[in-house]
Amino acid sequence: QVQLVESGGGLVQAGGSLRLSCAASGRFFSINAMGWYRQAPGKQRELVADITSGGSPNYADSVKGRFTISRDNAKNTVYLQVNSLKPEDTAVYYCNVRVRNSFTSWTVNDYWGQGTQVTVSS
Repeated sequence: QVQLVESGGGLVQAGGSLRLSCAASGRFFSINAMGWYRQAPGKQRELVADITSGGSPNYADSVKGRFTISRDNAKNTVYLQVNSLKPEDTAVYYCNVRVRNSFTSWTVNDYWGQGTQVTVSS
């Protein structure tokens, strides 16, 4: 089993910044892609950003130029630096980690964090 621990959410004013963290632990061979999703009240969960094992990032159009995803492979941790926050960024942010299960197999599984609340006031 894999556990993800998220931190870094909070209440900020429009234009403010936060740094979200998600650390993975447990039984797995390696981590492939890591990503951040968010879900606002009454809305579907949406991809915010993800990053490959090699460090190549991908962003939703709504956050390009404002958010930065990064990872520290030695710490099994993914970060999301969120700048120039807008009220519409308010949501619960969830990290997602895709792991390779073992050295002897290419099988993968996805795991989700419990979420961290980001609230942006206008």
